[in-house]
Amino acid sequence: VQLQASGGGLVQPGGSLRLSCAASGFTLDAYSIGWFRQAPGKEREGVSCTSSGGGSTNYADSVKGRFTISRDVTKNTVYLQMNSLKPEDTGVYYCATEPGCRGQFPYWGQGTLVTVSS
Repeated sequence: VQLQASGGGLVQPGGSLRLSCAASGFTLDAYSIGWFRQAPGKEREGVSCTSSGGGSTNYADSVKGRFTISRDVTKNTVYLQMNSLKPEDTGVYYCATEPGCRGQFPYWGQGTLVTVSS
């Protein structure tokens, strides 16, 4: 059972990135999946979540209107499209199981680093 985040990189302010969360060993669509980020010196912050089956989504106020979470069931992958990126979006992004999208992350995989800088 494994979750693997990818797609991070260095981007200028105002730019875009799409992160991917691929699962192996289990079916992502059966779980609520969230993204959280960890920046140096800051607490972990939940960014977005999609409920099992993709019926609902939620976003942190800090990313609302800029980030979009989605699923591709055929690829067993969850995406996080990030637009209008800001320096404060910098951090390591992780995808994780998030039961009920309630801010608890019992299982996560390796993260991917996003750096927003000019």
